[in-house]
Amino acid sequence: MAAVAATIALGPVCAGNAFAFKLFGIKLWGEDEATDQVSDPVRYTVDFKADNLDKDLKEALERSSMLVSDKDKPVSGDLGVVVKARDDRDRLIAALYEKARYGGVVTITVNGTALDALPPTPTFGRSKPVAVAISVEPGPLFKLGRVTLLGDASRLDPTRYGLAHGGDAGSLNILKAADKMVADFKNEGHPLARLDKRDVVADHATNTVDVSLKVESGPVAPFGNVGVTGQKSVDPDFIKRYARINEGKPYSPDELKKASDRLRKLGVFSSVTIREADKLAPDGSIPTTIEVSEGKQRFLGVGAQYSTIDGFGLQGYWGHRNLTGRADTLRIEGSVSRIGETADIGQLDYTAGITYVRPATFYPSATFTAGLKMQSLHPDAYDANTVTASGGLAYEINDQDTVSAGGEVSYEADTTDAFGKQKYLTVAIPLEYVRDTRDNKLDPTEGFRASISAKPSYETMGGTVFSSFEGSITGYKGIGANNNVVFAGKLAAGSLLGANSVQDIPATRRFYAGGGGSVRGYGYQEITPYNSKGDALGGRSYVTASLEARVKITDTIGIVPFIDAGSVTDSALPDASDLRIGAGVGLRYATPFGPIRLDVAVPLNKYNNGTAYGIYAGIGQAF
Repeated sequence: MAAVAATIALGPVCAGNAFAFKLFGIKLWGEDEATDQVSDPVRYTVDFKADNLDKDLKEALERSSMLVSDKDKPVSGDLGVVVKARDDRDRLIAALYEKARYGGVVTITVNGTALDALPPTPTFGRSKPVAVAISVEPGPLFKLGRVTLLGDASRLDPTRYGLAHGGDAGSLNILKAADKMVADFKNEGHPLARLDKRDVVADHATNTVDVSLKVESGPVAPFGNVGVTGQKSVDPDFIKRYARINEGKPYSPDELKKASDRLRKLGVFSSVTIREADKLAPDGSIPTTIEVSEGKQRFLGVGAQYSTIDGFGLQGYWGHRNLTGRADTLRIEGSVSRIGETADIGQLDYTAGITYVRPATFYPSATFTAGLKMQSLHPDAYDANTVTASGGLAYEINDQDTVSAGGEVSYEADTTDAFGKQKYLTVAIPLEYVRDTRDNKLDPTEGFRASISAKPSYETMGGTVFSSFEGSITGYKGIGANNNVVFAGKLAAGSLLGANSVQDIPATRRFYAGGGGSVRGYGYQEITPYNSKGDALGGRSYVTASLEARVKITDTIGIVPFIDAGSVTDSALPDASDLRIGAGVGLRYATPFGPIRLDVAVPLNKYNNGTAYGIYAGIGQAF
């Protein structure tokens, strides 16, 4: 048996005789119809003479040259060639300065004539492309000479900013040093810190550069009045409250960045900018203004999926991001799956739900969520019709730590599994603590995410008291200058305690493993204890582990060899008595909203008549 699952959106675009193929709105190959028409197009060739340049300098100059990068694009008119060449000369000289080559000379000729010798309105023949030649004499490498810090910067140590005598004299290093000094003063609570003077003098006799920087810190000041502009339907008082820029609190650029980030994450704004005043208020505080632009508040979406085991599936949702003017979200969704896998309409899987999310409930850092979900599910392990109502509050302790608690009531009507037909009415109190230090939620390269959860429960019809306890940790470590290889690992475990028998626990609360979210290579929920008849029972404990090496081949394409392992048992504590292992390789395609993922895996110790391989597709990494 094989498992194949994918969810995709395709958009082919025809352009004349060309054909472009798009996946998730991203052009994979082909050409779209040109959007920028060039009037009076003139083509050119470029000869970049680089025999006298070392490899690193040559690459830096070629990256800076628009003549080189745009060599296949026409310019507008003969004058366009000259304008592009003059701009390129400035760019190349700036690139030489960045590499501390202050005595370098850039020479550009057009059709054999030096750039400065061309007439104001040149005319070139159109029988062939205009010939442009670039030659660079890099000159000697300069070092830092005398470094002088003035004003409030005089108390700083220049070596802390990379300005040591005899050190790197590149212009970019000097610019970064000045910016870092200003940033450090701002981080100390000086909102008006500024660079007053920057003098850079190259001595061609000694090949040294003398640098003089004057930085004034200005006074220490707290946050003052906060204004809001650009809002239309979102309550400005809510915006100020949720931003958490509290008046009287010490000024901090980091707090402004956090405020901007959390406002963007609400999803109701298309842009957020927080600006500081250029002078202090009479009370000595620094006023700030939050500038927002509201995006579309209603959203609608559809999706489809296919699996050789479960057939076709369709999903749809509608939502409102600002229901009462406080960036509160209402989302209504529904799905149907297993279309084609069964001819019995009653055996299709149905889900319908409504979710309400209200940020800044009781406290600016608290978010309230309530939901109602109805499901009719028919996996191999059981058939269940469930209705679940839930509500809870999540509180952000800080930028990395969140705790949440709530209540949940779930009714399972006519659940049929290996133990026969059952009914369950369960009341639960979900509790969770999460610590998240990942640098990117969709495609992390550093950090970790750890969670611990408990769900004390009472099944009222059987009078069963039980609790589920789960924990997981995922970690990421990138290596190489651009994190070209990222090692990712995940470990998760769970246990159900308190019931006399697994039969007393609702089927949907028992543990299973297998599929794209746990042990790839096995079918969905295939890893579980079975009875003597081969019926899936569900387990009281589980442990799973995964290891991936995410290798970047190009800026957009990567491959990911991986291995997953998992065990689900009827014992109260996790063990590896029936460990199942899957291994495979995946393909990743980078997009602005996260990588598109395609994984192929095989079970290394498959069940008799079990899944032979699995193919999994989605957006975002596997974990």
